[in-house]
Amino acid sequence: MYDIAIIGAGPAGATLARLIGKHYRVLLVDKRPLGKSGPAEGADKCCGGLLAPDAQRMLSKFGLGLPITVLEEPQLFSVKAIDLNRGLERFYQRHYINIDRGRFDEWLVSLVPGTVDVRTGWRVVSDQPAQDGFCIRLQQKGRQREERARLVVAADGATSFHRGQSIKRPAGITRYIAIQEWVESTRQPPHFTSVFDTEITDFYCWTIPKGQHLIVGAALRPCKDSGKKFSRYKSKLRQYGFEFGKPVKREGALIIRPLGAGQLRTAGMGRAFIGEAGGWISPSSAEGLSYAFRSALCLAESVSVGLSGFEKRYAAAMQKLRRNILVKRLKSRILFNPVLRAAVMRSGLQALRIGSGDHAR
Repeated sequence: MYDIAIIGAGPAGATLARLIGKHYRVLLVDKRPLGKSGPAEGADKCCGGLLAPDAQRMLSKFGLGLPITVLEEPQLFSVKAIDLNRGLERFYQRHYINIDRGRFDEWLVSLVPGTVDVRTGWRVVSDQPAQDGFCIRLQQKGRQREERARLVVAADGATSFHRGQSIKRPAGITRYIAIQEWVESTRQPPHFTSVFDTEITDFYCWTIPKGQHLIVGAALRPCKDSGKKFSRYKSKLRQYGFEFGKPVKREGALIIRPLGAGQLRTAGMGRAFIGEAGGWISPSSAEGLSYAFRSALCLAESVSVGLSGFEKRYAAAMQKLRRNILVKRLKSRILFNPVLRAAVMRSGLQALRIGSGDHAR
């Protein structure tokens, strides 16, 4: 019997396993074919692959340095904000680290100590309360097996079924579909582009250069016309001056945007939640890596003195992160209000002066 079963080996789950793996008997499960011997086919996740300053700060706190194998060209030092409705654009300084998300996740899993049982390529079918814990059913290509654990940690992202099992009706749920298309590009803008267009979404869209490709993405409200809205967004970018080559691949993922306090979860009914599985993601930018790291650290510290009573310790430790998300919610009210956003952009507050030779159009 395991002490702790972690469902999801992304940044949140892999970090928790690394922090507690030498102190507890831990099982780490992920449906993706991740491994310790290099990137595996199907290991990629729909993610822009940018390490924001908050995530960089957490890696520094962990005493970790990024291997060159996870880096992607070009490295980015600014964000270009474009309001398509009003024809406004501004540059702002922002120090991102451009990474390959698949290789990044592989690297985090490679840091997990050998004392942890890592099961990648296995899907959790269910986990049911049992004597002294949970009975967990795993499935892989028709094979099934059962494991037992005293505590289940949900680290399986926005689509986590554990959240629905812990509460009858989550409050404040706001869902978006992130659609990303990789296109060939020989003319790379040297920055991350954040695009606002109320005809497409009440959140935001983006472009990110990746080697010889450009990621074109959008966070859309789920509806039957999501695909058409994404195509319209690409057409608008072309009219604006962006050049797209041949599409290489398209990715999609569910994003949860915590606009209500009831969406944030720490623990309940014998389960704990970290990362986006608990709703821990920025409501203003959808940045989730720093929240994955911080929630994993808080849970690791909460169970460091034992599993008994960890729920209260974890909830208390996460109060600072709750306040952080509250501030981000307030920021999003300005950022995604068309009138207020336009006023800020027109003011030029904190904007960079970029020479015409560096123009992205």
